[in-house]
Amino acid sequence: MKAHVYVTMKKTVLDPQGQTIARALNGMGHTGIAAVRQGKYFEIELAEGISLEAAKAELDQIASEVLSNPVIEEYRLELIS
Repeated sequence: MKAHVYVTMKKTVLDPQGQTIARALNGMGHTGIAAVRQGKYFEIELAEGISLEAAKAELDQIASEVLSNPVIEEYRLELIS
């Protein structure tokens, strides 16, 4: 089983890197781009035999305590069989 973890800035937090990317894209002629939010992506392979419930609990703890800063970031988990 694998997990994908997506970490992004909360909507209420300014994302200067995303704004810079959006300006660069507009400057390159991609005028249909209104905004960009950048983030981090993690692909985690889980040990064989772990239950779905245990995997979700462990990944939630890892994402909230290690992979993200809960003050300014949010995360989303996807489990893939």
